[in-house]
Amino acid sequence: MPNIDKHPAGNFVWMELSTTDPSAAKIFYSSLFGWESEDMPMGPGMAYTMFRLKGRDTAGAYTMKAEDREMGIPPNWLLYIAVDNADDTVAHVLEHGGNPMSPAFEIPNVGRMAVIRDPGAAIFAIFQPGHHKGVGIYAENGALCWADLQTPNRESAEKFYSSIFGWQFTLGKDKDPNGYLHIKNGEHFIGGMPPPQSLPPHVPPHWMGYIQTANCETQTAKAAELGATVLVPTMSIEGAGKFSVVADPQGAVFALFAPAR
Repeated sequence: MPNIDKHPAGNFVWMELSTTDPSAAKIFYSSLFGWESEDMPMGPGMAYTMFRLKGRDTAGAYTMKAEDREMGIPPNWLLYIAVDNADDTVAHVLEHGGNPMSPAFEIPNVGRMAVIRDPGAAIFAIFQPGHHKGVGIYAENGALCWADLQTPNRESAEKFYSSIFGWQFTLGKDKDPNGYLHIKNGEHFIGGMPPPQSLPPHVPPHWMGYIQTANCETQTAKAAELGATVLVPTMSIEGAGKFSVVADPQGAVFALFAPAR
């Protein structure tokens, strides 16, 4: 179901790039995925870039704030999770050990949102759709298809996210409790948690979005040609497909995934 007009609560609904060079980012992502871009005014000297694939909204981007750069925050992709009521979700986050970066707030003609730090310090956002419904295309080449949470304390993460979103966490086919955990929202698998030891040293806990591609090796090589840094070369996931992890030319990290055919 690649085209989407409504997202169930608990599903990933949007991905957004905070970058130090929006012009370069537009060239990189349009060259890599065929995304089209449209800049929308946000105020004096500010714009929000809407990326589209096949005419459907697929991601957003904006220029990183100066104060974020001064704090040493690198360019990054932020994942949004759909909720029915952003204010209620913020209250639940507080009850379960999370840290809202601000109260829920309204984006005129878009929806209501808040940025959250989970108990393990991974950052994500919640979004109560308004006029904007989120990504209009999913799990198709060039579109968001999956998300991983890398954290050293999976037990705490399971407790938090199951309490907030009702997610279920299931073991892989090998039933290894120390292996990869799949995240299920309702009837749909939407993401996972890799083993804690897969989190590289000195890398903080984080969410990472996967963008689908037809050929992981080819797309990874193309990303490198366009100036990206390959952090994890193409690897096979038995029975699932292949993936790689790259940082765009400004340093924002994302994964590529080619499902098994």
